[in-house]
Amino acid sequence: MQSSSPSSAQLTVSGEFSVTIKPPVAVDADSQGPAIGRHVIVKEYQGALTGKSQGEMLTAGQPAQGEASYVAIESLHGTLDGRTGGFALAHFGQMHAGDSTLSVKVVPGSGTGDLAGLMGDLVIHRESGKHRYTLAYWFA
Repeated sequence: MQSSSPSSAQLTVSGEFSVTIKPPVAVDADSQGPAIGRHVIVKEYQGALTGKSQGEMLTAGQPAQGEASYVAIESLHGTLDGRTGGFALAHFGQMHAGDSTLSVKVVPGSGTGDLAGLMGDLVIHRESGKHRYTLAYWFA
């Protein structure tokens, strides 16, 4: 699915974040089907986006063998380029045959306070054990 074009100027910010992923809790599933795990995720963002988030992640597959997928929703409250409010991020990640893909988008309609109308795409970079983000955003 293509990103819709921004109706206002697109801006880009970057910074670091820390993440804690709590151990999985099994999700009730058919006993003959693959296991699904639920994890609580907690993040703290620094940089032009400053704030804290908490969310839930569902996982399936065999991550130790490099074959898995996850979906997550996180709810963040903080400050983005001097604007205070909150918004939600939706994640979809997949690992297969040595390749990985990750899509993280601002959930439409989730912006609150000064961040009402926020739209955007977040890219996560992992470098030397640190997590960095780049957020391209606009207001609808």
